[in-house]
Amino acid sequence: MARFLACGDSALTVELGQGISPEINARVTALSALISEARLPGVRELVPAYCSLTVQYDPEQTSHTQLTAALTELCGHLDGPAAAAGALVELPVLYGGFCGPDLGFVAQNAGLSPDEVIGIHSKTDYLIYMLGFTPGFPYLGGMDGRIAAPRLQTPRVRIPAGSVGIAGEQTGVYPIASPGGWQIIGRTPLRLFDPQREQPFLLSAGQKVRFVPIDEAEYRRLGGSDEPC
Repeated sequence: MARFLACGDSALTVELGQGISPEINARVTALSALISEARLPGVRELVPAYCSLTVQYDPEQTSHTQLTAALTELCGHLDGPAAAAGALVELPVLYGGFCGPDLGFVAQNAGLSPDEVIGIHSKTDYLIYMLGFTPGFPYLGGMDGRIAAPRLQTPRVRIPAGSVGIAGEQTGVYPIASPGGWQIIGRTPLRLFDPQREQPFLLSAGQKVRFVPIDEAEYRRLGGSDEPC
């Protein structure tokens, strides 16, 4: 059962469940697709989250009541055939060294070798539940708990763009240079956020990410930065 929450006079949040699960998030992704296909009048932007979808709209073109009615009808189609899995995006990653200064700590904390940590981290296809925090930051689900690690006691002032980190039982990628307290184990040379591109974001909610280990030569060939953490 969907729950509709007003967010001021120009946004509406549709809750499709509680908690973090691939099944609930798949319904969020499916509803987002249905709204896009329906081209509902006044809808400006869709913002998916773990278990909800916020619909921003123009109050001069539609109302809370009209939009709720339209969304209620679309929600009735969510119990049909399961939505197709999102596209898989492979992110090349140079693990360790200046790109991953905390790989050794993560390995020691887990009682594993650095190569074992890399193997575990790169064998999973991670679901992108949502984007947030900074432009294009993917909230990923599915990391193996064996390589969980605590956040840094003192966050770094600047984490280079593309850095791949672990915090608790989460893993993620910093799309832009920013402060951060995650354990940095590697870096991708790909740009997750580029405001000059027609589509600024490389990733989107509902897709899956697979980390692919590369060597330093490949990292440099792909234009990777030399900036240290």
